[in-house]
Amino acid sequence: MQNLLEDLKELLQQDERLVVDGNLVKNKVIELGLQLDPSLIKLLLKKPSIKKHFFQKVEDILVFDKIKFQKFVSNKSFLPDSYTSFKNKIGLTVDDEFISSNKKVVLSWPYKDCILEGGQSTEEEKRTEVFWNEVLAPDEIDRLLAPKAFAYFKLYNSTGMKPLIKFDKRFNLVIKGNNLLTLYSLRKSFTNKIKLIYIDPPYNTGNDSFGYNDSFNHSTWLTFFKNRISAAYDLISKDGSIWINLDDSEVHYAKVICDEIFGRENFIANVIWQKKYAPQNDAKYFSANHDHILVYAKNIQYFKLNLLQRSSEMDNRYKNPDNDSRGVWASDNLLVKTYSKEYDYPIQNPAGRIINPPNGSCWRVSKSAFNHLKSDNRIWFGTHGKNVPRLKRFLSEVQQGLTPLTIWPYNEVGHNQDARRELFALVDTNIFKTPKPEKLIKRIIALASQEGDYVLDFFAGAGTTAAVAMKMNRFFITCEQMDYCQEVTIERLKKVIAGEKGGVSKDFNWQGGGSFIYCELARINAVLIDQINSAKSTDDLLIIINNILSHGFISYLFDKSVFQIENYTSLSIADQKKILISILDKNFLYLPFSEIEDKDYSFTDKNIRLNNAFYNI
Repeated sequence: MQNLLEDLKELLQQDERLVVDGNLVKNKVIELGLQLDPSLIKLLLKKPSIKKHFFQKVEDILVFDKIKFQKFVSNKSFLPDSYTSFKNKIGLTVDDEFISSNKKVVLSWPYKDCILEGGQSTEEEKRTEVFWNEVLAPDEIDRLLAPKAFAYFKLYNSTGMKPLIKFDKRFNLVIKGNNLLTLYSLRKSFTNKIKLIYIDPPYNTGNDSFGYNDSFNHSTWLTFFKNRISAAYDLISKDGSIWINLDDSEVHYAKVICDEIFGRENFIANVIWQKKYAPQNDAKYFSANHDHILVYAKNIQYFKLNLLQRSSEMDNRYKNPDNDSRGVWASDNLLVKTYSKEYDYPIQNPAGRIINPPNGSCWRVSKSAFNHLKSDNRIWFGTHGKNVPRLKRFLSEVQQGLTPLTIWPYNEVGHNQDARRELFALVDTNIFKTPKPEKLIKRIIALASQEGDYVLDFFAGAGTTAAVAMKMNRFFITCEQMDYCQEVTIERLKKVIAGEKGGVSKDFNWQGGGSFIYCELARINAVLIDQINSAKSTDDLLIIINNILSHGFISYLFDKSVFQIENYTSLSIADQKKILISILDKNFLYLPFSEIEDKDYSFTDKNIRLNNAFYNI
């Protein structure tokens, strides 16, 4: 592969169109390749290694594989930076493929929301991101997605926190660990059992401090997204659904991925949520005041969307001015604009006035149907019988709920500032820039589930989904990888159990109660990744290197013989961290469930018993 790269670069240097200031222009190479440029094709045929790799003989004709050429040149191995060059040298490069067909795994992504460090006062003062993502090729994945062992089982209820003794038949669950691996670990016990999934994944807006210095931000996000949606699919019950909160950055691409996984026929709606109540006057073009929520059913034949609850304001519109024994009613227009000659006839009101439909319109019922309605006292001509006829609709007969619209204004479901106030009232944190309001989650849970159903959110964040699910008498499962899980997510849920009165608590007369189980994926190499992320200097990392080489599970792709400390230390501290994370075997980030009885891992009998119980629910 390395020889092929060098051969291609040497060859392309001969074409003046592809060289600017002595450097090859990658985009121009790709452009001419896709155009089947004759001069470029002629040049590529000069080198036997290039000819063999990018041309295929069909009978006596050579056919140029322009897609293979595009993928090869697009890869960051071609014209790499210093970090990529070093990574290539020690054998850790991953090739790129089309999203729809590749089998790669993106394990993680940088923080979705910016964390303010000491001395920072505004969201704009970005921290330096050290939480790197990583793309793994299929041949690197051995036991990566096998069920994982759990550790630190704790039960939180109204009496505080205590060790878990046993699992109830149904329970609330908070898991700390990588969400992709958590989803695969949930499959044995929860396949086809989750009624509703709501997720608020990273938006990939360019403001998430994407760690890699490469051009694959977008494709990596799509792979990251596809991995998790594919894993979550099997967990959803046949009458269940998934609701995905995104903005314009990736939502349209995400829909294509979801169409492939769920099937286009199972697409329900794209809900527009008005997340801001005021314009953003410093926006470069438009003020982005909305998010998208993609809604998919697992199987549209079984899916049923609940109605929105009627408000007292809606019911107050119904009166009973004529003391009808059937109760309160509201009048409705008897005219329609879709003209039909059969429905165009004169009506005489009790005052004697003849009333005809205006030009171009007609009555909504036939003359015989009108006479029947009139005899049943379902036509209203006003208190004195002088008005245009209107249809009486009784509250007792109308649909006991409202069909939801696809546009949700902030005055109905809250906005970002509401969400921040709700969170800050419970937890002293600046971690989350855009948490979601409880009213928004309340509407989603109300529309897509019933009491006693399981609700899953595998991007727990501030714990809003779990908090609202508990108040609405649903069971929740939620997952968070970051350390703020303890000081934010757990603390918030403890206050929900204690009966906090914020958010939607008043809507349900929430008095507290309930419980949840907290556990963690049992870590192996994940411990080393935490140490790498926390390192402050090259000296710290050199100590960790010795630990990794002595005790860590190392990727088989890593070639120790060419790992030179002097070249390694010449990289930036950020790239040094990325290299070390790449060296670790991701199959051993967490302990496989199948190995919990191995004495090397020191699992207690109680923990083994709880793991076995979890996987046999």
